[in-house]
Amino acid sequence: MAQKLVLIGASTGGPGHIKKLLKDIKITDTSIVIAQHMNKMFIQSFVTQVGRECGLDVELLNEKTILKNKVYVCDQNFMIGENIPLNAKPNPDAKTIYMPNVDVLFNSAVGICKNLNVMAILLTGIGDDGAIGLNNLYKAGAKCIAESEDSAIVYGMPKRAKELNPNTKSLNLSMIKKELEEFLNVF
Repeated sequence: MAQKLVLIGASTGGPGHIKKLLKDIKITDTSIVIAQHMNKMFIQSFVTQVGRECGLDVELLNEKTILKNKVYVCDQNFMIGENIPLNAKPNPDAKTIYMPNVDVLFNSAVGICKNLNVMAILLTGIGDDGAIGLNNLYKAGAKCIAESEDSAIVYGMPKRAKELNPNTKSLNLSMIKKELEEFLNVF
């Protein structure tokens, strides 16, 4: 059973940033779920790359799954169930222009913030996907970070999150990695 949950959303520039963020981290009692805007035909290759380059157990999230202390990459819109053990299930009813959708993932986890330590990270990307979900997670007590303009390849999604909630922590990628490592090491 996961004691903690980390949610990561990204779009343009995200694959490289996700690999830098996850390289050599140690995961215990934590599940990490990633919504990276990407054509479904490339996601399995991305999963393989992240696992190989970061030295982590990474799994494609393509069906209802009990989350078990590893990294998961969504291949479609997914939501996190509120019950423990945590599960993730497809959300085919979500009508979105971005796939997999960050807001769908982030908003689905709002209800579990009262029972679980949750961290949400919104990385580089065009548009505003994830901004509303990050704000809702912040209001629910999750630790929320939006990538700063310093390191974002495209400062769209994290900029919109900061505009929606000026209290959202804004950090460059190396500082986000430090915050993630601290979150993973707190018991």
